[in-house]
Amino acid sequence: MTNVKERVAYLHGLTKGLNVNEQTPEGKVILNIIDVLEDMASDVQDIHMVQQDLETYVETLDEDLNELEEDFYDECGDIADEFVEMQCPVCHEDVSFESDILDSREEVEVTCPHCRSVVYDNIVDGDCVYEIDRDGEYSSHTYSDPGL
Repeated sequence: MTNVKERVAYLHGLTKGLNVNEQTPEGKVILNIIDVLEDMASDVQDIHMVQQDLETYVETLDEDLNELEEDFYDECGDIADEFVEMQCPVCHEDVSFESDILDSREEVEVTCPHCRSVVYDNIVDGDCVYEIDRDGEYSSHTYSDPGL
């Protein structure tokens, strides 16, 4: 930005060195053009400084927002890891339950609070246990341990 102001100052110096004055119509035009250029260069420099201040402000806001997002998503991630959400096969309502239930070796049955139908169970059917994994996929496991 100083380059523009320097160039305008150079032109102003040339007009003085060439003895351009307002006595002639051409001199009057040239001096007014240089005055306008000086004003424009000053305005452009002011705009540039304000723009730099805005960039700094936006960068600060972006950093603050990034910290808030990290804190928020870390907390949400912890909560999401603690619960599993499934859709009820009867009423199609979403049902959430603790993810620890998926790892339970005891017989567990989760029912829909809306229609009371079974949404998840790991109840032993003969020697086969039907389970749902953390991604919501059903699977069955055969165990040779008769204690299950």
